[in-house]
Amino acid sequence: MIIEHEFAQYIRTLGKGKRGQRSLSQQDAYNACQLILNGEVEDIQLGAFLMLMRMKEETAEEIAGIVQAIRDSLPIPENMPPITVDWSSYAGKRRHLPWFILSAILLSQNGYPVFMHGIARDDDRVYAEQALQSIGIAACESFTEVASAITITGFAYLAIENISPLLSRMIELRQMLGLRTPGHTISRSLNPLSAKLLMQGIFHPGYAEIHQHAAHLLDQEVVAVFKGEGGEIERDPDKFSIVYGVDKGKLFTEEWPPVFDNATRHIKEDSLDLKQFQRVWSGAESHEYGEAAVISTTAIAIKALGITDKQVKAILLATNWWQKRNTQQAA
Repeated sequence: MIIEHEFAQYIRTLGKGKRGQRSLSQQDAYNACQLILNGEVEDIQLGAFLMLMRMKEETAEEIAGIVQAIRDSLPIPENMPPITVDWSSYAGKRRHLPWFILSAILLSQNGYPVFMHGIARDDDRVYAEQALQSIGIAACESFTEVASAITITGFAYLAIENISPLLSRMIELRQMLGLRTPGHTISRSLNPLSAKLLMQGIFHPGYAEIHQHAAHLLDQEVVAVFKGEGGEIERDPDKFSIVYGVDKGKLFTEEWPPVFDNATRHIKEDSLDLKQFQRVWSGAESHEYGEAAVISTTAIAIKALGITDKQVKAILLATNWWQKRNTQQAA
């Protein structure tokens, strides 16, 4: 007698034809992920699971269940200092430099510790780890190093492979399967250190509400999700922005007008030069688009944290932080 594999039920639920298929409940997604984490799932099953979920589009319940299972598996040190902002970076930049990095550092320099996590690839994009290195901030290699960096500087970056090998594997399967996997959505929602504010940047507008509702299911205190430049958590100051948020259990949307008028449109950079990124940070060079992106992105975080309840005041405070930044910070 052949006994069906325990994981097969979840693949069947996702893929049983046009009329029979359905999404997983939050509990089912949690249980399925636990089997994967325990090494009880074959590679072919994982690939089928991820692609079936991707084809129908992952739901908030599925993301919440998988995120909770991965969180429960993480070896977080007991001495980890409190984190205010979780900042994920999984897209990379190819049109503009990664100005969002400087927004995260501004928050950390002004008393709001930031934990950043992401990926780095050898391709035509610029990733967070490269940009951080260019201004003297080294990536951490473990949660122990994160705890030390947060204590000393208020900022730390850790690559996803050092957080969750499973999530790293899910993301890298894109190269084999030819499609983006739900790993990108899950990683953006992970918030492994339980930060008060979960900042999220998305590329496809339809995912904004999925992230918003998943965070709500996970009882995330404060959330700010918006379409970011290139899919990163970086506001495009040329464009109208909608923030999908959660504030203490309440879901809301908020509109942010463009920083520049319609006559101003900043075109794609001819090349992405991290030396220029370094010069702008140090104050040796100015950059209209970059500085506006830093300030307006920081302002969204300031308002989400409740530091002020007015957009104009948030932008003024972010501008002040930028003008008084400590360009010598290194981790």
